[in-house]
Amino acid sequence: MATDAATAARPEPAATPPRTAEAIRIDRLVRRYGERDALSEVSVSLRRGQTLAVLGRNGAGKTTLLRVLATLLLPHEGSVQVLGFELPRQAHEVRAHVGMLGHDTLLYRDLTARENLIFYARLYDLRDPETRIGELLDATGMSRRATEPISNLSRGMAQRIAVCRAVLHRPELLLLDEPYAHLDPEAGELVEALIGRTSGATRVLVSHDVERSLEEADRVLALRDGRVVVDAPSREVTPAALRAVYGGRH
Repeated sequence: MATDAATAARPEPAATPPRTAEAIRIDRLVRRYGERDALSEVSVSLRRGQTLAVLGRNGAGKTTLLRVLATLLLPHEGSVQVLGFELPRQAHEVRAHVGMLGHDTLLYRDLTARENLIFYARLYDLRDPETRIGELLDATGMSRRATEPISNLSRGMAQRIAVCRAVLHRPELLLLDEPYAHLDPEAGELVEALIGRTSGATRVLVSHDVERSLEEADRVLALRDGRVVVDAPSREVTPAALRAVYGGRH
């Protein structure tokens, strides 16, 4: 997976995103695995600065949707715009402005935490990377462990370094797949400023936590078997309606 990350992270010289009001516009997206539609006729839009919560049972298509937005998977049908750029034609431009945090930390286990961040900083051609890396390590409480290989760290500590990786280049769009998994409450509070509502980034948040998703999101997208069953402002969606998605009732 770390190889995937390096491929996704390597941008062309960063192009300034067109100043569209929408950060994401997806129209009738289809993504297949073999003959199975992982995503079928998915349409959704999200304004800049907002948070979209994506919910659904395992296998509903949530992670597939994130990977399409992260340019790691190609759409088979439909149109996808991210920050005003067209996918897949302008995938390189998108990568310079997107940070992804998923189930895999996308870190090289034999490298130290700091070496991993230096590697990604070089991919993004960051100016003064040492200062930025130091700020993030301090913010996540990982400065004292920064010279240890990732293989020596607990899963929760590695997740904190993964948060640093995801926000290293100050992305405009954060793609977050269960970002608080493996984090204890204290660590969750530490990373909140970097990936939470106050981060200032547009966010797509995949989660099974119905209540927290409704609290954090401006819009909710619920998927079942790759199809949209709920797409509405969060204020119009009840926890009961979302639990029905998980229970399989319409």
